[in-house]
Amino acid sequence: MTQIALPRKTPARAAVAAWIGTTLEYYDFAVYGTSSALILNVLFFSPELPEGISVLLAMITFAVGYAVRPLGSLILGPMGDRFGRKFVMMITLFGIGGCTFLIGCLPTYAQIGAVAPILLVLIRVIQGLCLSGEQPSAITMSLEHASERRRGFITSFTTLGSASGTLLTLLVFIPIASMPSAQLLTWGWRLPFWFSAIVVVVAYLIRRHVQEPPEFLETQSIKVNIAPLSQLLRFHWRAVARIIFCALIAGTSYMMQTFSVAFGTAGYKLDKPTMLLTTTVSALIALGITPIAGYLTDKIGRKTVFLIGTVGVGITMVPYLWSITTSNWALIFLFGIVNYSFFYSTVNASWPSFFAEMFPGRVRVSGLALGTQIGFAISGAVGPVLATALSGADLKGWVGPSLVAIGFMVFAGVSALTAKETRTYTLKELDEVQQSEPEKAAVTAATAVPPNGVRGLAAQPGVAE
Repeated sequence: MTQIALPRKTPARAAVAAWIGTTLEYYDFAVYGTSSALILNVLFFSPELPEGISVLLAMITFAVGYAVRPLGSLILGPMGDRFGRKFVMMITLFGIGGCTFLIGCLPTYAQIGAVAPILLVLIRVIQGLCLSGEQPSAITMSLEHASERRRGFITSFTTLGSASGTLLTLLVFIPIASMPSAQLLTWGWRLPFWFSAIVVVVAYLIRRHVQEPPEFLETQSIKVNIAPLSQLLRFHWRAVARIIFCALIAGTSYMMQTFSVAFGTAGYKLDKPTMLLTTTVSALIALGITPIAGYLTDKIGRKTVFLIGTVGVGITMVPYLWSITTSNWALIFLFGIVNYSFFYSTVNASWPSFFAEMFPGRVRVSGLALGTQIGFAISGAVGPVLATALSGADLKGWVGPSLVAIGFMVFAGVSALTAKETRTYTLKELDEVQQSEPEKAAVTAATAVPPNGVRGLAAQPGVAE
């Protein structure tokens, strides 16, 4: 057989490329979520509505971007398994960044009336479709480029972007939120959305040099006449369901970064810049905690670290929301840091490798995309909206929103307990372990012999960078 030399693994470059894309994703998420709580509720809905109702409507437009993610995962997930991880990463990069920029160009309710929120929702739909493929393809890219003993650590850099994206947002937003209302509500609010163009350019310059993982290129040399989505739904629906429930824990993050801002500033009239500073400090500390937790997933297990973070973030959301009702900044900062910096960072560091390793390579992006995007859609749509509704028209109730966070914790924790630990397996072994005998037989029966006996072999020895 003719041997095809495959490129070396480049874990550092893949990790940076994944990190910068997730930074953009969470920059969009945090910009829109923060704007929903502070500005968009004023600019894109009728001024005659009560403040609590306008905030709720703004949260619903935020939720729309998550509600369409499952549809996007059905499109972009199989594309990542069929055409390449990098292929999807480039599509999502420009889709997410372009939509964020366009939101900053939209006319407001005062200018075009009810058409304004309609346009806002349409852009959020397009953006949500693009978002569905970003992290699954980036995580798979970094996982398959990583050395076998550092997969958890390398993939944690993907979700490190959640902290850096949030931090970038708040560094941009804090001075803008401090602007006089007349300037803020006319042109100042647009600046954070337009800033996304810079992030897109930087991300593109990094991603264009990353090659597809050797493992993916090797599998591409073998033609299998089963569509990735068909194989996924036929043989791996249990893993998809498990991830859906595990991914609900992300709802606590959405509550922290969107609902709690509105809860503090609209319900208890806390200072907006200081409230934003809480999440800024939490995100800054999370930059250091996330890779440490990622390192621990390679030492004590993905499942163990995920469960520690899940239980911790659910429980500490209760004192964090209560602390806001006291207007005591010391308590707000303390519990905000414990909740997001320590426990949610632990969740964020562990779930990429934990979820991705539930699937063999041929359906990895599809499975990761479908499971996470349905889970994120539910938690992103339900979390802020339900928390806002349960806090009352005056946005002062904290018990109901706390129970929402506890509910997310229970669903995610119980589901995680049903998973197997995968840190000791190589990727080749995972392809064997995560496939049942009927699946192996079906794939073998559908495999076409490569022309002229050409087969892709393992990558060249060594791991670069």
